[in-house]
Amino acid sequence: MFHLQEKIDQNDVYIIAEMSANHGGSLDNALRIVKEAAKAGADCVKIQTYTADSLTIDCDNAYFRIKGGLWDGYKLYDLYREAGTPYEWQGKIKEACESCGIDFLSTPFDRDGVDFLEQLGVESYKIASFELVDIPLIEYAASKGKLMIMSTGMGSAPEIQDAVNACRRVGNEQIVLLKCCSEYPAPWEDMCLGDIPAMRQRFQVPVGLSDHSAGSLGAVVGVTLGACVVEKHVRLDSVESADSKFSMTMDEFARMVRDVRNAKVIAQGSKGEGNSLTEGEKTSMVFRRSVFAVRDIEAGEMFTKENLRVIRPGYGVKPKYLKELLGKRSSRAIGRGEPVSDEVLREVRGS
Repeated sequence: MFHLQEKIDQNDVYIIAEMSANHGGSLDNALRIVKEAAKAGADCVKIQTYTADSLTIDCDNAYFRIKGGLWDGYKLYDLYREAGTPYEWQGKIKEACESCGIDFLSTPFDRDGVDFLEQLGVESYKIASFELVDIPLIEYAASKGKLMIMSTGMGSAPEIQDAVNACRRVGNEQIVLLKCCSEYPAPWEDMCLGDIPAMRQRFQVPVGLSDHSAGSLGAVVGVTLGACVVEKHVRLDSVESADSKFSMTMDEFARMVRDVRNAKVIAQGSKGEGNSLTEGEKTSMVFRRSVFAVRDIEAGEMFTKENLRVIRPGYGVKPKYLKELLGKRSSRAIGRGEPVSDEVLREVRGS
């Protein structure tokens, strides 16, 4: 069973560790990433199912050369050939996920990739931001009846709606959108995580975050704004790859998982107008201020600013009643350091 819907139903956060190219060309590294991500608290490890030929053509003209950014100067075909996860590894990676008790997820980039993943028995599909406009691919993947997770980086509202409609057109209502900034790494000012609640309202589906920013802050903010999924690239300390420069080490990822889980606890729930006390607050009530006798007071003696004060602890009547007490006479003797009780206040009012 793919556990994302279960997490959503429980108002929890589903955390995806994105492997991408960070296996560095080694199956052993890929399997180690699975084990370490599971140990760090991931719910899922995601890979990508493509070949260089499924993404582009082997062409060396200016259209197919990357200009600027992490991959400046790369030919697209060469980048994808270097970064891809061989198809013959993917069943073994899925088995490793199952052995570790976490979900396996992959991003297909063409119909053949979808067919291959169907043979593996996947339970969900991830659509990358760059494929958000590939409506034929989305329709084909959605037609398999599996949960569709779609990143929306670069997507306009109409383009996101087109992708959602493509799923619904083939009878698939199992849709989760991921807010995303398709920059690597993504700067804070371009994240625009305030869109998360608006996306949830506009498209009427759960919304998470595919986070390419540095550190845990983006993920924490996303969760406080209602993100039900956090996807983050992870890497091994010793492995360099096309994606390693904007990926988290496993120690960093483990800290992010803790931060995200704690942020969810902090953000959820509301006391409402009643402002009901937590169990911990109930034990702190004693340290509030209240009205105490600071001198011995005889029965019939007048309450004054000299013999009454508002001090800690909170065993007496609330400070707001001090003004009502002043100038009235005490119905009983009250020793220095004793609280003015509710009963004394009632007696004063009855006199």
